[in-house]
Amino acid sequence: MACYFCQKNIQTIDFKDTEILRHFTSGTGKIRPKKKTGACATHQRQIAQAVKRARFLALMP
Repeated sequence: MACYFCQKNIQTIDFKDTEILRHFTSGTGKIRPKKKTGACATHQRQIAQAVKRARFLALMP
């Protein structure tokens, strides 16, 4: 499985784009591991940081 962000040539992940971030969280709101998401290590770290920022601003549960 190839990284979604590498395929789309997305360099940075925006925490305000909650529609994309929802694909990388489970139904209970936990961040999915990189084995399940297929993201590379760099983008998985960016996903985690973006989800945490979105949670802090109450954009995501």
